[in-house]
Amino acid sequence: MADTTVGLPPKLARRRNAVLRPRDAADVYAHPRPELARLARRGALRSLASGYYMVVPQRRLGDVRWRPDLHSAALGVAIADYGLDHVALMGTSAARHHGALPRAVAVAVVAIPRQRPALDVDIGQIVFVRRRVDRLDVERFETELAVGWVTTVEQTLLDVAARPTLGGLTEQSAAEAIRALAVRADWERVAELARGQRKRRAYDTARELSGRGQHA
Repeated sequence: MADTTVGLPPKLARRRNAVLRPRDAADVYAHPRPELARLARRGALRSLASGYYMVVPQRRLGDVRWRPDLHSAALGVAIADYGLDHVALMGTSAARHHGALPRAVAVAVVAIPRQRPALDVDIGQIVFVRRRVDRLDVERFETELAVGWVTTVEQTLLDVAARPTLGGLTEQSAAEAIRALAVRADWERVAELARGQRKRRAYDTARELSGRGQHA
């Protein structure tokens, strides 16, 4: 069992975003990198990837079987690097959040303001997509790791229809997700978003796959 007798400084323990980088602890430690590595060995932090750590929730301390949710971790990484209001879960991750993907996937997808290669973490892979979050239809949500934004059912429906294999989905899985999202979607809102974002082709695809046919 991990040694959890050495806890985090209160300033780090109270962070709303559980993902942190060494620079985020620079006002707590003179040499944050080795201190965070020490806390990870003690079990107070979990190392996600080089330069990224996660605060282990209090109720998970000592549980060596606990694995953080990949999509929540992806959101936390993005918030740490770009700020709360410039990132959002989208695509596969948003579909999973909305219950349209019953099976767990090993890839998370998050919108960020600039181009960036995928990041391999110890629980999967994070794919970054350059998008302006202020132009997306998003809603607030909270996990045990972070509070942030996720695309709405309607936005997610369009995004999956536009790029069905983004995030490692098969065409079949994407079609199943579209049908599941379509049942819950406000189609007037979907049409409005499609017009504003020039996603008519994705809109038509979503209607066809959901059995609604194309609009004239």
